[in-house]
Amino acid sequence: MSIKTNSEAWQSGIAKNITFIVTKDCQLACKYCYLVGKNIKERMSWNVAKQAIDYILDHEEDFREESVIWDFIGGEPFLEIDLIDKICDYIKVELFRRNHHWFNSYRFSFSTNGINYHEDKVQRFIAKNRDHLSIGITIDGTERKHDLNRIYKTPEMEAGIAPAPEDEKGSYKDVVRNIPLWLSQFPNAGTKVTISSADIPYIKESVLHLFDLGIHEVNINCVFEDVWTEGDDVKFEEQLMQLADAIIDGKLYENNACSFFTENMGKPLDCVLENQNWCGAGKMLSVDAAGNFYPCTRFAQYSLRDKKAWIIGNVRDGIDKNKLRPFLTLDRCTQSTQECIDCEVGSGCAWCQGENYDAAETPTIYQRSTAICKMHKARVRANNYYWNKLYRKLELEGEREAFESNKKKSNDVIC
Repeated sequence: MSIKTNSEAWQSGIAKNITFIVTKDCQLACKYCYLVGKNIKERMSWNVAKQAIDYILDHEEDFREESVIWDFIGGEPFLEIDLIDKICDYIKVELFRRNHHWFNSYRFSFSTNGINYHEDKVQRFIAKNRDHLSIGITIDGTERKHDLNRIYKTPEMEAGIAPAPEDEKGSYKDVVRNIPLWLSQFPNAGTKVTISSADIPYIKESVLHLFDLGIHEVNINCVFEDVWTEGDDVKFEEQLMQLADAIIDGKLYENNACSFFTENMGKPLDCVLENQNWCGAGKMLSVDAAGNFYPCTRFAQYSLRDKKAWIIGNVRDGIDKNKLRPFLTLDRCTQSTQECIDCEVGSGCAWCQGENYDAAETPTIYQRSTAICKMHKARVRANNYYWNKLYRKLELEGEREAFESNKKKSNDVIC
């Protein structure tokens, strides 16, 4: 059974995604975080936020999507809940006042570390905007896996000094205490789990733990950066196959879903039907504390290791369409090698446009990073094992027809 989360199902593919980088601060210093420039100084002001909203709403002709997702990120966005509350109130009033086509067709979206989810200000904001909210809390699995990477920031880290392992403090307990409250408010919500080299051995136990917590949708992916070592793909495949056995033997597929097991992936590419960009870079819009516009948050300076920020405008002068134009020509073929295009299991192989840019030999967005190639192939092998075993089981038990029917109904649901 495939369960769609609020954030995934709502107006999928037809909504404009506009992201406010409200702060570059965070309570945590996650070891796999792609945000290499987090700091406590760059916080968005109300004046910059208002200018961004006014520019977007003043140029309705340039934003013709049927709906809009106003996304708030950091760092940790709920550190700026007062500003966010003011922004959202202003958006609602302006959409109504202007009789804008996005009025009553919008969402406020958050991905949070969950640490201060229970606080009164956050809960008042949720109560006020409940019918227009999508909120995901990031919890990586068991305490062992979560605390391996998602550790609290320390003053030493601020000074660039790595703490000794015994001084690291994990955040699991402070996050898991808020999961019941979150699920009571967003029962169909899913979480995002990140896999890096060090935590591969804990994939199976972590996904099962999240199911046990009542999180029925586990969206899980490998980091796109080049962090993988010799043999990681073998260990990865073993963990996924063990997870497949646990899900199928325990019939956990009836009420849960894990994005590692996706039926239509790992096939040769249809270069006509599948020649599109993987993500929405360029179709999305992001704005930071300085009022700069980006084609995606991954092109802001705090997301980049080796390249300069790719700015496409600002709240004062607007969007420079010439700087945005390269993103509108992106597809699979314009940035992939022939080896990737001809790959026998290329379908479903993902990439991050910002990581492509950061890892490229020159300042280009047309060079696809292939750091996760071997991890994708391992996932395909485990994915094939999962679906072959599941369908054999369903046929032996005479349940395949009912499963297919339920899957179709689930895919048709808009939460």
